[in-house]
Amino acid sequence: MLHTVGPIVSGGLTDGQCYQACLALADEKGLRSLAFCCISTGEFDFPPEKAAAIAVETVKAFMQGARSLKKVVFNVYKGENLKIYQSLLKK
Repeated sequence: MLHTVGPIVSGGLTDGQCYQACLALADEKGLRSLAFCCISTGEFDFPPEKAAAIAVETVKAFMQGARSLKKVVFNVYKGENLKIYQSLLKK
């Protein structure tokens, strides 16, 4: 199991470092799949739309050069997040 600490919104939004670090480690360790929840969008108030855009963009870019990693799942538990991810993944 991998664990990441997501960003806390205090003075601005950050890039996808938490996703990038997990993706790189998973690929390095030979994992074939990985799942992400909606990192920092609950208790830490990271805007869901921005978080999803960062997650999808970071994963798409990483997967172009991935060696072992073949599948990334976005595990959402709110209907609003599902709609956001579905919209972004259609692009």
